[in-house]
Amino acid sequence: MKKSLAIRVTEEMLGTDEFSRWLGIQTVLIEESHCILKMKIRKEMANGFGIAHGGICFSFADSALAFASNSDGRKSVALECAISFTVAVMVGDELTAEAKEFSKTHRTGIYMIEVRNQKNENVAFFKGTVYRISKNWFENK
Repeated sequence: MKKSLAIRVTEEMLGTDEFSRWLGIQTVLIEESHCILKMKIRKEMANGFGIAHGGICFSFADSALAFASNSDGRKSVALECAISFTVAVMVGDELTAEAKEFSKTHRTGIYMIEVRNQKNENVAFFKGTVYRISKNWFENK
């Protein structure tokens, strides 16, 4: 069975994305303009308060933004991102990030990412705006 463009792009991105691999990100669903990722919070991700460092959750959501915004085959990079934390994330928590396209033009895209824990509680809301570069994935292949 032939892989979709969205899956091919995500696999290509993950192949060189050392940080997403360090986070332990697993893909659950990859399709155009939408993705679902999972990861588990490890001890080395905790801050001085004994909870997950905010940058971990931000980075997890940022990876979901990257995969969703590049899934149509057009290279996209983050322009602006914001996150709101709603519930503390603890060591051992299993997080799910779901990225959905909110708006897309020729030059920009806006995505909303919800991050939930294993109790299905929303732990963070992330909004990302991307710039859509005038280059496609696999244009020389």
